[in-house]
Amino acid sequence: MANHKSSEKRAKQDIKKNLVNKTNESKSKTSIKKVRDAITAGDKKEAATLLQKAQAELRKLAKNGVIKLNTAARKTSRLAAQVNSIK
Repeated sequence: MANHKSSEKRAKQDIKKNLVNKTNESKSKTSIKKVRDAITAGDKKEAATLLQKAQAELRKLAKNGVIKLNTAARKTSRLAAQVNSIK
């Protein structure tokens, strides 16, 4: 439990920020699932447009420190390779 006024404020801020981070991470996971669904459906055009949105969300998470830069790059790279392999 926080004993000082500043630590109480920090605890409140941490809770709010944690909620924002979890929400944004959930959005990115949903967009990744949409890309994978488009890949399995074989729709290359839709998968490419959804991939751009997923890449933007992953970059935003990495920029804000929610996930690591290399994790975002790896996920983006693997999704792009899957989209490019659609015939």
